[in-house]
This record gives sequence, C-alpha cells and structure tokens, in this order.
Amino acid sequence: MIQYILECIAFQLLFLVVYDFYLKKETFFQWNRLYLLGTFALSLILPWVKIEAFKQQVPQTFAPYPEYLWKLQNEAVVAQVQESSGWNITWQEDILYGGMLVALFLFWLKIRQLYLLRRSGKRVVFPSFTQIIIANSNIAFSFFTSIFIGDKVLKMKHDTIIAHELVHIKQGHTYDLLFFEFMRVIGWFNPLVYVYQNRISELHEFIADAQVSKEHKTDHYEQLLAQVFQTEHISFINQFFTKSLIKKRIVMLQKSKSKKVWQLKYLLLVPMVLGMLLYTSCEMEPKLDDKDTIDSTSLKSSQNFAFAEVDEVPIFPGCEDADDKRACFNEKIQKHISKHFNYPQAAQDANIEGRVNTMFMISSEGTIENIKMRGTDKLLENEVERIIKRLPKMTPGKHLGKAVNVPFSIPVVFKLDYLSSSEFSFSEVDEVPIFPGCEDADDKRACFNENMQQHISKYFNYPQAAQVANIEGRVYTMFVISSEGTIENIKMRGPDKLLEDEVERIIKRLPQMTPGKQSGKAVNVPYSIPVQFKLQ
Repeated sequence: MIQYILECIAFQLLFLVVYDFYLKKETFFQWNRLYLLGTFALSLILPWVKIEAFKQQVPQTFAPYPEYLWKLQNEAVVAQVQESSGWNITWQEDILYGGMLVALFLFWLKIRQLYLLRRSGKRVVFPSFTQIIIANSNIAFSFFTSIFIGDKVLKMKHDTIIAHELVHIKQGHTYDLLFFEFMRVIGWFNPLVYVYQNRISELHEFIADAQVSKEHKTDHYEQLLAQVFQTEHISFINQFFTKSLIKKRIVMLQKSKSKKVWQLKYLLLVPMVLGMLLYTSCEMEPKLDDKDTIDSTSLKSSQNFAFAEVDEVPIFPGCEDADDKRACFNEKIQKHISKHFNYPQAAQDANIEGRVNTMFMISSEGTIENIKMRGTDKLLENEVERIIKRLPKMTPGKHLGKAVNVPFSIPVVFKLDYLSSSEFSFSEVDEVPIFPGCEDADDKRACFNENMQQHISKYFNYPQAAQVANIEGRVYTMFVISSEGTIENIKMRGPDKLLEDEVERIIKRLPQMTPGKQSGKAVNVPYSIPVQFKLQ
C-alpha cells in the first residue's frame, strides 16, 4: 500500500510540473480542466496497470546462502489463525484513519456553514438557479444550482456577477471541487491533492471570466474585478470575489488567445503515460552475482559467522542484561513473530498451510539485511518477510572482539485452526475415512492416500484451453469427507480457473466412503491435496 501511495504522489507531481511549466499560461481552459481531472484519475489507476507487452525483467542482485546454513534452524514458530477479539490495526493505520476522521469533520463544518447561510438567507427561485440573499454581506459564490449573494452586492451593478456564477452552475464546477474535497478526506496526507484543487478552482474562474467577457465590455468587467469584497473561505465553492485570484484573472482577461498549434503540448501526456506504464509493468528478477555469492568458505571469514559459532551473538533489545544472550535472542525472536503474525486472508480462504524457512543477516551495524525465504506458497513467504522486516535494530554480533555479520535462520509454521467441534483433521482423527478397497488394509491412512493419488491420475485430463494458453501451476484443493461418507464443501485455489475447474471435476467423482470416526463416533474429516499441472 505504501508503494502504491508513493507511486500515486510521484505521478501527480510529474503531471503538475508539466501543467505549471507548459500548460497553465495557455488560454485552453477547458482542455486544462480535462487535463487536471484526467491526470489525477490516471495517477490513481496507473500503479495498478501492468501491460504484458511492456513487462521487463529488472535484474536484482542478491547473495544466496549456502545449503548448510538452512539446516542450522532453530525451533519452529507455530503460527495459528485465531478469532480476533477486537480490531487488529497498526499504529500507521491509526494515524491514517484518524487523519481521515479529522478531515471528514472539517468537511462537515464547511457543509454546516453552507447550511446556516442557506437557512439565514432569503430565497428567490429562478428557472435555472436559486438565489440566496445574505443580509449585511458582500459575498458572492455558487454551490450546485444555488447562488449566494450579499444584499450589498445587489445594490450595485451585479448582472456580470450573476452571469459569472451561472457559468459555474451550467458547467458543473461544483462537482470538480467536491471530487477533490473527497480526495482530501481520503488522502489528507498528500499535499498534491490541495495543489490540484487550487489549480482547478483557479481554472473555473478563468473559464467563467472568458465566457462572460464575450457579452460584457471587458474594461467594465475588469473594473468590477479590481474591487475588494468579503470572501467565504470554503474550498469547494466557486467564489466570485477571491482576493488572491483577482490579479491573475485580470491578467488572463487581457491575455491574447493562445494559438491552436500550442494544443500540441497536450501530446506530452502520451510519452508520460507510456513511461509510467513501463515503470509499473516492470518486474524484479533475482540475479546471482558471483562476487557477492555467500558460500560456506566466505561465511567463515573474518566478516561472517553463523549464529551457532559466533563468539558473541547479536543482542536483541531487552537482552542486554540476560545471562544467556543466545537463549534470550531465540525467545525474543519467537515472541516478535507471534506478536506481529497475521495469517493472510487469501491463504485462509484457500486453506494453505505449511512451513516457511526464513534466513536473514544481522549485519555488523545491527540492521536486518538479505532476507530469504523457502516456503509452500508465496502468500506465506510474503507474510514472513513482512514480519522479519519489522525486527528492531540490534547490537551486532562479535567475533574476536570485532563486529561481524551473523546469518540467522528460523522456520515459521502456518497452521489453520479451522476445525469445528464435529471436525477432526485427517492426521489426527482416530479412524480415517475408508476409501473403497481399503477395508482390509493394515494401514488405512496410507491406503487412503495411495487410492486418492490413483483416482486423480485416472480421471486427470489437462484442459485443452489451458494447454493452448500455456497455463501451468499448482491447484490446492480441500474438501470434507462428511460423517455420512459423502464429499462436501470443495474449495480450490490455483493460478487459473481452468485448472481449478478440472480439479473440482475430479474431486466430485470420488466415491462414497466409510466415514472417519473419533471416539467411536462418525465425524467430518477435512482433507487437502495439491494437484500439479505441468506441460511437457
């Protein structure tokens, strides 16, 4: 999410730089309005777009760990999904949502201010708009189809003011401003939203001025603009008298129309968007570098020592006074993983379990570097990587009195706690379900697994459409052998719907079985098995 936000802000900054330096001074006001609205929307969409034809493999050099280090594993952390007793949000989310609530409250105050003005004013209904006359006031602005105008303004020549506000109403300028107002609530932390809203508000005035000046004498209109009036500071209304804008509006009124040839400037948008698509479509590809490869010899050099061999292990914060710092380190790392663990919802939905072996380097500066994982699924690997990245800075390990790099490995076991009181996992149930033909087998559990493999092989048929599209991958399937021996609640997770449908078809052809039993009573038994699709 952070990467998405940063990419959005970077794209918005680039779009605004082009606008301010190349487009802002032109008199193509409607084009500029479309540019600002369109580029803001593009900045939100582009980070999600990945064009297959633009995909590139960007080399990423890393140093792999030697095989023997992966075997020096500590006690596994068993992480189970459990029912949450309350909200599980981070402090970063607290700040984000807290800021949204504050921004929403400020927006409500502005709406209330408008409501009070509307309620206190005198309403005069016209065919195309409603005029709200405010007593003892010099204000003049529009909001949707309402024009708020002070009684003091009505005493002077105000035809041009009404005409000006009618342009805002007819062209729906309020919708533009409200769009950015809502973006300010959601992205309150993004300063460029405020810049965009300021630019679009400025454009609205230029558009209305240009339209009105066609029907009224320009010199008279400029004289009217040069006067100073009272202003309501509400960010999503179109105000006629905005002191900071009056000078710019007069300058723009006096400016000659831009030549049509300068509309070619908008073509700058094409290479910009293509460049952004190229960037968002890039993928990282691991690349081995012989110079940086960590082998068993270099690890035993003066700079790198395994956790089990180093003289002084890295000190986890809180272990400074511990008698056994090695044991304290192991205990703290277990607690850290348990504290920050969050079983990915997608993995839960697909019933993905398993072990992720992770290894990382505690550098000679005490920072966590070069995190590597080996696991059953990318979802689980990503969760472990997220947890390890949150490890605090440590006091580095030492060997012969010198700070050194210390590799550390630990397995994390993901286990679903999904069974109800009437369900028992296949590995724990007293008597496993009996596959037809296994009634007299000595090891019914092994016989069940063997017959399941044979059933899948017998009915397997690689979908032709998947072959043509070169679709491969592994489909994880889970189903329940009910207390009546029937196959129920089939679930799948795989790389493509074609493969998932084929596995579902195979599982649905399983025969009726003798149900599993726990303490002599028939129970539901969940069973999972992966099916690998591989093209020859």
